[in-house]
Amino acid sequence: MEIIGYFASLLIGISLGLIGGGGSILTVPVLVYLFGVNPILATAYSLFIVGASSLVGAFPKYKQGMINLKTAIIFGIPSIAAVYATRKFIVPLIPSEVFTVGDFVVTKSILMMVLFAVLMVAASISMIRGNKSNTEEAPEEEQVFNYPLILVEGMIVGTLTGLVGAGGGFLIIPALVVLSKLSMKQAVGTSLLIIAAKSLIGFTGDLGHQEIDWNLLLIVTALAIVGIFLGDIISKKVDGNKLKVGFGWFVLVMGIYILIQQLAFPLK
Repeated sequence: MEIIGYFASLLIGISLGLIGGGGSILTVPVLVYLFGVNPILATAYSLFIVGASSLVGAFPKYKQGMINLKTAIIFGIPSIAAVYATRKFIVPLIPSEVFTVGDFVVTKSILMMVLFAVLMVAASISMIRGNKSNTEEAPEEEQVFNYPLILVEGMIVGTLTGLVGAGGGFLIIPALVVLSKLSMKQAVGTSLLIIAAKSLIGFTGDLGHQEIDWNLLLIVTALAIVGIFLGDIISKKVDGNKLKVGFGWFVLVMGIYILIQQLAFPLK
């Protein structure tokens, strides 16, 4: 299973390189089901893997002028604060047994995996439906910041990231386009920097709460980073929009599977 897990780690990066997002949504299932990592610890590992991979992916975008630093700072600050606070204070406070429905005990691990599965379904729908802005570049508009909405959106995305360990790019990119008036290309590049910062800083909130297997974590991260470069090469030869839809259906099936598995045969 570990060999399959290492191959899947490579696929996480390839998907990021191919379609610019979505790969991080598979990180927790790969860690839990293929490497046997506890779901709570897996969300912490995912933050590091997603953060490091996104940071590497952000470098070429920055060189191409596709990152708006002002937007990254304004959106990133509340998001970073929320994800750090969630990992440092909220997650440790969640009891081992959250509540009981009849004979079914909803544990902390089950709650995390169900929440993650719901997020997977939401992400898959976003990928399947697509966005015309991905192919039709909107004309440049004067940047106007809706500060209250940006603050709220940043905190919501940060909290979700802290809880389930996913980057949340499918939530960030539309927010940057609508609330900050960025072009789609700039929104994608800027989101990578935001995801990198909030995920890596959020991961530090777990230090002291979790015992980290650095050997496994660094190997999976390295494979995901290699996958990003492979995906970038493949993306020049394959239609990214078609891949995104196909990947969306795959994520949808995975999300539904995790929901059924957790409710019928939950991981303790």
